Parts: sequence; structure tokens; C-alpha cells
Amino acid sequence: MLKTAPSKSSSRLITFQHDVITGLADSPKRLPCKYFYDKRGSALFDEICELDEYYLTRTEQAIMDRYASEMGAQIDAGAMLVEYGSGSSIKTRILLDHLIDPVAYVPVDISHRHLQRVAERLRADYPHLEIIPVTADFTRPFSLPTPRKPATHCAVYFPGSTIGNFEPAQAERLLRSITERCGDGGGLLIGIDLVKDVETLERAYNDDSGVTAAFNLNLLHRIRDELDADIDVEAFQHVAFYNDAASRIEIYIRSLKRQTIRIAETSFQLDAGELIHTEYSHKYTIEGFSKLAARAGLELHRSWTDDDQLFAVLHLVVTGGQA
Repeated sequence: MLKTAPSKSSSRLITFQHDVITGLADSPKRLPCKYFYDKRGSALFDEICELDEYYLTRTEQAIMDRYASEMGAQIDAGAMLVEYGSGSSIKTRILLDHLIDPVAYVPVDISHRHLQRVAERLRADYPHLEIIPVTADFTRPFSLPTPRKPATHCAVYFPGSTIGNFEPAQAERLLRSITERCGDGGGLLIGIDLVKDVETLERAYNDDSGVTAAFNLNLLHRIRDELDADIDVEAFQHVAFYNDAASRIEIYIRSLKRQTIRIAETSFQLDAGELIHTEYSHKYTIEGFSKLAARAGLELHRSWTDDDQLFAVLHLVVTGGQA
């Protein structure tokens, strides 16, 4: 009897279960934030981006609207644009409209179905641009497609301050991998959230309508539904606060009672008030991030900010050497 290879969907499910069990077995408990983005999670995040409290998306988009032509000139002609964590590619459209003769656009995202839907819409709106979606976890090795037309260089676009989700050492490793992927002549256009007053930061992650809470708790819905876990989703709540010493927002799921989570043959005990870590969102200064990027072989060439200095978009280029 012939043995068939596991499907991509079953393989992703196995990885999801492994990561969840490993995280809940850790001390303190944690769940990877990359699993926020299933279909419902992606839709909830799009809703978050429209909230009054969540300044990040509209501020970054305003910077893109204002300076996209300068960014396109910095990236230069003939690039293959690779976007990490593309989501709905809303801000990307602004950039695509100002790139000089781009060869291809490669959106990379972990949510396969959402990615395919977005790619179909982009193909309709940009019929002369090759759109090549890649379903992958960009924190792990993945292969880039070869566009039909040769590119002069690779440009990575990493918007949304997603780099803030990584602790500094992890961020440096990811930036090093981007440096290696881009190679000589390549570069990175990246969004970073800037250090600011605590009230503004904490309101952005604790909106009055509870959308961010639903987004965070959606992780538990995924675990229950996709892994057939025994878990009382209603017995948890969203928690987010700013850690000034670490310059980051910290996001958790709090257990409201003493309870047990069961996944497959594994059980996890939680005390009342116990926290499960889901996400960090580090905040940077331009100078501080530039030093971090320099250690990964990237040199700051240009930066753009809004008038209130809430957010910044940076263009960094490969220096040819890493510290």
C-alpha cells in the first residue's frame, strides 16, 4: 500500500498543536502570537485598525500617503517586493502605486485562505504586476519564488510595527535573515512604533469596544475548535499594559478561575489569576532601532514620521557586512 504525504493543512495543524502544547507547558505559560491570524483573527485585526484608540495603522498609512513617492525612489527600479506578514495588504497598495517598474509582489503570510483572497483582489487591481503569494511563517526558513521577469534586487516590506512583537535578540536574528535574503543591493522598508506617553499606548491595546480583547481571546477559540481541546473560553479575560523598563506593551490572557485545559492526551492546570503570555509590542526610538539593525547588517538611509512623532517608517539597506 502506498503511503501518501500529509497534506499542508494537516501539517500546519500538527505544528499548531505542538506549539500550543509546548507553550502551555512552559513557565510562565505562553501562546505564539503568530496564531492570531486565522480567518476570524484576520478580520478582527482589520477591525482593530479602524478603532479610534488604535493610532498605529492610520498613522502609518498617513505617513505612506505623504511620503510613498520618496519611498519608491529609495527602493529604486526593478525590485521584487516581498512583504512579511502581508495581511490584507492595505498599506501595500500605496507603496505599489509609487514603486518604479516593480517586477513582482510576493506577499508572505501564515493564513493561507486569507492570503489567497487578497492575492486575487490584487491581481485584478494590478493586472500588469506578477503577484506570487507565499504561505509561510516568515520567522522560519522559506523559499522565495522566481518571478517571470528578473529582478534587479529584492526589497522586503515589513509594515505595521510587527517587528515589535519580537524581543530584541529575536528581532536581531530576524533582521539578519532579512539581510541574507535581500543580499547586496537589497533593502528593508519597515514600520516601527515609537516610544510615547503610557496613556496613549495602553488605550491602543485596551479599546472600549473590546475588539482587541476578542482578537486576543480568539486564540482560545482556535485551540478549542481546531485542536478539539477541552477549554472554557469564557473563563479567561484579556490583559494589556505597558512595561516602561522594557519599553513594551505586554499582552496576556488571564484565567478567571482555577481550571484545567486538555489538549489531546495532555492536561494543563491553571490557577485563578494566572497569566498566559500572548504578545509583546516593543516601542523604539529611531536611533535605538538603527543600532539594532546595524548589528544585523542594515544601515539606515531614510526615515519618515508623522507630525506628532507617534510612528516611523524606515528604509535600511544591506551594508555587505554584519557585526
